[in-house]
Amino acid sequence: MCLAIPARVTEILEDGRAIVDLGGVRRPISLALVEDCRIGDYVIVHVGYALGKLDAEEAERTLALFSGLDADAAGPAADAMRAA
Repeated sequence: MCLAIPARVTEILEDGRAIVDLGGVRRPISLALVEDCRIGDYVIVHVGYALGKLDAEEAERTLALFSGLDADAAGPAADAMRAA
């Protein structure tokens, strides 16, 4: 299964790349597949490439869902698995 995640562009680099924020982690990505990307835009990132732009509302909803999955993983079932 592949997973592409929303990330906010924090810096545009001269070489067709950008720095994005992925939950507090800043990573360089390629913008080769996305046109007209600006600081503050959200992009969908997969294996170091921005695949497309995403509006801020959709990005925030998706990030909230991922956050909920993370919280679920930290619940009693995860504790039981760690103890095993």
